[in-house]
Amino acid sequence: MPTISVLHKTTYRYAKPVRLGEHRLMCRPRDSHDLRLINTALTITPQAQMRWMHDAFANSIAVASFGEELVTELCFESSFIAEHYPADPGHIEIDSYASVYPFHYSFEEMPDLVRTVERHYPDPQRQVDQWARGFLGDSRTCDTMELLMNMNRAIKEQFPYARREEVGTQTPLETLQKQSGSCRDFALFMMEAVRSLGFAARFVSGYLYDEELLAAETGVVGGGATHAWMQVFLPGAGWVEFDPTNALAGGRNLIRVAVARDAAQAAPLSGSFTGAPTDFLGMTVDVTVTAGGVQQNQVQNPSQNENQNQGQNPAQNQTQNQAQNQSQDQIQTQTQNPVQSTRSR
Repeated sequence: MPTISVLHKTTYRYAKPVRLGEHRLMCRPRDSHDLRLINTALTITPQAQMRWMHDAFANSIAVASFGEELVTELCFESSFIAEHYPADPGHIEIDSYASVYPFHYSFEEMPDLVRTVERHYPDPQRQVDQWARGFLGDSRTCDTMELLMNMNRAIKEQFPYARREEVGTQTPLETLQKQSGSCRDFALFMMEAVRSLGFAARFVSGYLYDEELLAAETGVVGGGATHAWMQVFLPGAGWVEFDPTNALAGGRNLIRVAVARDAAQAAPLSGSFTGAPTDFLGMTVDVTVTAGGVQQNQVQNPSQNENQNQGQNPAQNQTQNQAQNQSQDQIQTQTQNPVQSTRSR
C-alpha cells in the first residue's frame, strides 16, 4: 500500500485587526490497524496555546487558544505521513447470521449502536425509506453486502455531484428531492437510507487520494482533497467504509480523520473571532496529497465575492463564528452567532 503525505493549509483574512477566540481542529488521522501514522505536525500563526483531547467519538481534537493580540490573518497548517492498508471490499467477512438481510444486532452490540441506528432527520412521507426499500426486491431479503454496495453505487450513478457554496449539509430529504449534492450530502443521505433499514451508520470526514493517478488512469471525483463519506457497522467486519460519491467501499483511497454520529459533529476546523461581521474577508484552503510519490493538489480560493458565505448583521458585532465544512467541495463559511461563539457547521 502507498505511503500518503498530506499538507493542509487554511488561511483566514480580516479587513481590520480582530481578537481570536478558541479554535478546535480535527486534523490528526485515527491511527489503527488500517492506517499507521509515521509523522504529524501542526503549525498555527499567530502562536497559540495548544491542548489535545478526545471527543465522545474518540476523535483527536486540537484546541487552540489565543491571547489578546489583534491580528489581520490566521493560518493553520497541518501535515502528516501515513501508511494505508484499506480493506478489500471483496474480502470483507461478515458473521453468517448477518450476511443476509434482514438481521438484528446482538444484545451486546445494540446498547452501543442504538444512537447510530436511530433516524436523525424528518421524513414524514417516508420518501427516503421508499428509496432504500426499492433495493430489497419482492422477496424483501437479500445479501447484506450486495444491498449496501448497490445503494452506494446507485447514489454515484443517479445523483450528479454538485459543488455547493451554501453553508452546512442538505437534509437527506433535500438531497433526494434535488437528486444532487456534495459528498457530505451524499454521505448523510446514505446514512439515513441505511438507518431506515435498521443499519447502524456514522459520518466520516478525512481525505481522498487518487490512487488511479499512479497508473495515469481516470481518477475519482475530488482526488487530493478533503472529503466526507460514511460507515456501516456489520457484525464480524465492524465499521465498513462506503463512499457514495465515488462508489468506493472498504476504505480504498480514503484517509479517515474523524467519525461522528452526525455531520455537524465532524467539522474539521471551527472557532470564533471578536469583531464586526464585515471584518471577515474570506479564506483560502490548499490541500496537497502525495501518494506513492505522485502529488495531487486541490486548491480552493475565494470567489470574487469573498463574503458570499458570510452571515452579516451589523447590529450583532461582538463575537463572530467561523467554521469550515471541508468536505470534498471545500466549502468554507463565516457565520455569526454571538451566543454560541464556537458553533460548528
